[in-house]
Amino acid sequence: MPTNDGLLPNLERELEVELSEATASGAADMPDADPAQWLFDPTDVEREEVGLRNILGAAWAIDGRAAPTDG
Repeated sequence: MPTNDGLLPNLERELEVELSEATASGAADMPDADPAQWLFDPTDVEREEVGLRNILGAAWAIDGRAAPTDG
């Protein structure tokens, strides 16, 4: 399988930026607020974060790395 040495690091950086933006949206901190005031639905943000983490994990697996542990 041909690989591009720049592809996975670039993908990883892009995914980490997307995760940072999703986390920084603050949507997860507002579930008790009036839904009319939400800029983002917290459930949608959580789904997006899960999807991005899955893609990032797949990129790490392709690259032969283990996912870092939090904490």
